Amino acid sequence: MPRSRDAASDGAPAVTKAIAILRLLGGSAEPLGVNAIARALGFVPSSCLHILRALAAESLVAADPITKRYSLDAGLLSLANRVMHQDDFSRHVIPHLDRIARQFGVTGVAVRLMGLRHQVVLALSRADVLFQLQVEIGSHFPALITASGTCCAAFSDFTDQELRAAFDRLDWDAPPSFEAWMAGVVKTRQSGFAIDEGHYIRGVTLVAAPVHRTGAEISHALVAAGIGAQLDPDRIAQLGQALMIAGSALSVHSVSGSR
Repeated sequence: MPRSRDAASDGAPAVTKAIAILRLLGGSAEPLGVNAIARALGFVPSSCLHILRALAAESLVAADPITKRYSLDAGLLSLANRVMHQDDFSRHVIPHLDRIARQFGVTGVAVRLMGLRHQVVLALSRADVLFQLQVEIGSHFPALITASGTCCAAFSDFTDQELRAAFDRLDWDAPPSFEAWMAGVVKTRQSGFAIDEGHYIRGVTLVAAPVHRTGAEISHALVAAGIGAQLDPDRIAQLGQALMIAGSALSVHSVSGSR
């Protein structure tokens, strides 16, 4: 089974550095200067400046002419828009999310799982209810956080050591122990869906099921979020089954459609 590795490409160091710079700027609350970027990433400032100029030439980053500080630029929006139009998953998942959101009174979310790096929100459906999970398309979250992260661990081929290292970096509202979380991973493999009852956000239950677009390993997850007090065990089981059915339908469609 092929592994979802996150190792940097040794054959393209400039590309790896450019990606690191984009991620750093994307996570920064304010623009950063060359020296600050170089210090944060351990790069030589002159090399960092060369890469920033190349990114600026493609409108992926912008430099303030007065402060000489860099931030992300609109060129990334153009690329992101092309991704959304080229990826048929984002289009096909919406009817499933809409149906589940209406039926169960939850917020439906589809995420792309990027190995142990992170997960990215691709699609949303919000029911007309008081509680709505505050998340936007394009939002990034740690790979193993909440129910979708449990699915990532359950249906990928990472070692316990790799999972422990990634788990220790997570920021939960009510963190479980690693042992309890791993027990949930095992249960998820058995049941086919994952449950997070108030760990990521107190009082909020999240249920997730996998989507397998290419081969046996998980590539996406479907997530439903609702107020825990309104989701009893029977309702959670029904929600998990609905997510599994939708995930299976999307997996079959994606595999057959890629031939």
